[in-house]
Amino acid sequence: MNNDAIGIFDSGMGGLTAVKVLNEILPHENIIYFGDTARIPYGTRSRQTIQRYTKEDIAFLRRHPIKMVIAACGTVSSMLGADSPVDDMPFTGVVYPAARKACAVTKNGRVGIIGTPATVSSGSYEQAIHSIDGNVDVTAMACPLFVHLVEYGYTDRDCLITRLAAEEYLAPIRNAGVDALILGCTHYPIIAPVIADIMGDGVTLISASEEAACYAKQCLEEQGLLSDRTEPGRNVYYVSDSVSMFRENARHFLADAVNGQVFSSRI
Repeated sequence: MNNDAIGIFDSGMGGLTAVKVLNEILPHENIIYFGDTARIPYGTRSRQTIQRYTKEDIAFLRRHPIKMVIAACGTVSSMLGADSPVDDMPFTGVVYPAARKACAVTKNGRVGIIGTPATVSSGSYEQAIHSIDGNVDVTAMACPLFVHLVEYGYTDRDCLITRLAAEEYLAPIRNAGVDALILGCTHYPIIAPVIADIMGDGVTLISASEEAACYAKQCLEEQGLLSDRTEPGRNVYYVSDSVSMFRENARHFLADAVNGQVFSSRI
């Protein structure tokens, strides 16, 4: 047993979708979250810049008592490849857990992937999927506007600008006949209803953040690191920009008001 916190980081607020799931499946765990809101988005940065930001984000989390690190960011996870940036505690990104789920649920062997430009150009999800099942056919599409639309609250199911962007991005994937679609950025589950409307019945949407949270639980269980406390865990949030803006926008990701203290902290 280990009562230290689970450390989670993201380029902004998308990783809160993983926090939401962790609060549901591991209600007695403390969580420390860092959102690098001053430097969002990561998805349009160079590989070198993303890797530098990742090291700095992890170093920030390690200033606190943590027992696991989750990179709740599709872009960061894609830039890491097979190498873990942490070697003394459990670590996961979002790519492998989502790829594993997609291979498990597809019936026709056709899987779609949507993500940031950096994520899609890296080919990380395709590589992960083919390492599990080389026969799966993959269609990927970069959706650069989605992060901005979600961050600024354009998330309603009837929001015209979001629907128009989704129709444009998703057309090639829908035409490919996929029956499973990986939401490869942790922002995307917030607009899942819009995506589901466009993809239609028979397509399973896979939230990379949800799968990462479930995989984290599995890792902690297997290594005997779950908390033994009986009271609810606490969430503490750190952001590199405005606290008030984080509180205002975070409700879109948590489906509720922020459930914990929020602090502004530079890297």
